[in-house]
Amino acid sequence: MSMFKKLLASIGIGSSQVDARLEQESLIPGDVVKGEVHITGGDVAQEIDEIYMYVVTHYEREVNDKKGKEECTLVKYRLTESISLQPKESKVLPFSFQLPYETPLTMGRQPVYLRTGLDIKNAIDPGDSDFIEVRPHPLMAKVLDAIQSLGFQLYKVDCEYNRYLGRNYPFVQEFEFRPTGPLRKQLEELEAIFYLREGELEVFLELDKRARGFFGGLEEAFNLDERFVRFRLYDADLNKPLPVIANAIEQLIHKQIR
Repeated sequence: MSMFKKLLASIGIGSSQVDARLEQESLIPGDVVKGEVHITGGDVAQEIDEIYMYVVTHYEREVNDKKGKEECTLVKYRLTESISLQPKESKVLPFSFQLPYETPLTMGRQPVYLRTGLDIKNAIDPGDSDFIEVRPHPLMAKVLDAIQSLGFQLYKVDCEYNRYLGRNYPFVQEFEFRPTGPLRKQLEELEAIFYLREGELEVFLELDKRARGFFGGLEEAFNLDERFVRFRLYDADLNKPLPVIANAIEQLIHKQIR
């Protein structure tokens, strides 16, 4: 019977179980992910070689004119090395690690997951997956609010493969806005990309000018209708009123579309 149980455990029946429990399921980039991993032994004793945790997301990439989703591991955290688990034994292990500053926000349909797994030789590794809500960092929220206060409407958020603009990862998260205010006569679209670091946010704006007449049509045909703006905000800027930030962004935009 014992050999039969070992055989079942090797194919995942009656094997050990793992459950990661987050202290907080809503975080901002740069926050510390805290919680506990609850492990319960199965029908037979098992040697766990490693307990690992991954934070994963996905991005879109176009290959041969077809768009598909690719998975990206943002961080891998090794919780512990080898431990022994007796039948039905329970163990609770705390964990704590930093969420990368480049973690995409879970806006739109963008997912971020915490995956936890047990590495057991000669057996199917049991695992657990938990969704993490990633909210805008206060500096990001300040910029998003400022752009929308200028009459832009956020209509799309997604992660796209970009080996030029991507830094630590092969993608960037794009925030696409459409003008609904005074700038709608001059712009078709505005896209924002964030590069967050400790105490600092770098913002990259791409401005898609509205084509006007023959020369405007030529600009659009040769992608010359796009203008780019870069600026930075720091923690001290969080104390500035929103209209001050919005006015500074508006001036940068007007400077590029004249």
